[in-house]
Amino acid sequence: MKSAPIIVRTATAVPGHSATQDEVKDRLRALLPLPARKLDAVMELFDHTAVERRYSVEPLCQLGNPRGLGEVQRLYRENAIALGKKVAAEALAGAGLEARDIDLIVTTSCTGIMIPSLDAHLCNELGFRADVRRLPITALGCSGGAAALARAHDFLVGFPEARVLVVAVELPSLSIQRADLSLANLVSTALFGDGAAAAVLEGGLRGDARPARTGVRVLETLAHLFPRSEYALGFDLQDDGFHSVLSKDVPGLIKSEIARLVRTLAARRGLARESLSCFVLHPGGRKILAFIEEELGLRRDDTEPSWEILRDFGNQSSASVLFVLHEWLTKRQPAAEAYAVLAAFGPGLSTEMLLLQWS
Repeated sequence: MKSAPIIVRTATAVPGHSATQDEVKDRLRALLPLPARKLDAVMELFDHTAVERRYSVEPLCQLGNPRGLGEVQRLYRENAIALGKKVAAEALAGAGLEARDIDLIVTTSCTGIMIPSLDAHLCNELGFRADVRRLPITALGCSGGAAALARAHDFLVGFPEARVLVVAVELPSLSIQRADLSLANLVSTALFGDGAAAAVLEGGLRGDARPARTGVRVLETLAHLFPRSEYALGFDLQDDGFHSVLSKDVPGLIKSEIARLVRTLAARRGLARESLSCFVLHPGGRKILAFIEEELGLRRDDTEPSWEILRDFGNQSSASVLFVLHEWLTKRQPAAEAYAVLAAFGPGLSTEMLLLQWS
């Protein structure tokens, strides 16, 4: 087999505040301007998300406080830098590397805007080389973590002796809109939580005579944009911050293509769908995971790490699939040479997929 880039270490981090879904419901009962009957119906929506706990950069008592866009962005910037620094340092240390060893840093976040971007701040905070390449990804939403891994793979194919750091930071709790009673906003409020994740990747060739790393090889990547689906998922930026755009069509659109896309990805290495035994899936929501299980013929045990991340952290946008990957790497023990598909879905509507192999 030709050499392939390898994911050698992952790390995750969450902010210091957390709340159960029941605690979030109690807070929102006091905030949402709805009559009792409609409020009860909204609370039932929260009960069907499969989310039990989420984390946030602010305590629950401040959830949904009205703020201007400038204040939202200040809070985002301060907390994104702190969380990004923490998770990046942990991933580098776990890989036995220092910041100056990294040749490309890819950052992804869709829940705030920073110029200079997060990667520039991390470079100064952690001591990256002045000539490190930087790729900030800001508009791919929940697919951003998978896209960051895919772009790291592409770079390492071209520069097989290089190293890449991927960092995803998402703080959707800062975008909760108490006055927005649309279904899209309510669903997002019920699903999303804050978190950060990182991954260190190396190329398939090393020029320093060290033994090959163990980890997960990235064999192939696949991107797909669903035609005429721009309406389905995204953010609407208004004076008070981000407002969620989320169509009820999203699960069905994913269901209609997921099996074909997985077959296409596997076929690039001459594999059948049945050769895939590990499924690292972005936990976008209960219905999305259930539809993927149905279309791919999966058992709940096949997707349990995704359900566990959804239960314990909620949907953390671009960081979520990296949380699921971390779960697979630290708590599961697939057989050597086992093949996996990693998949995440974001605005566009789009998907980013990777074909992986355990080493």
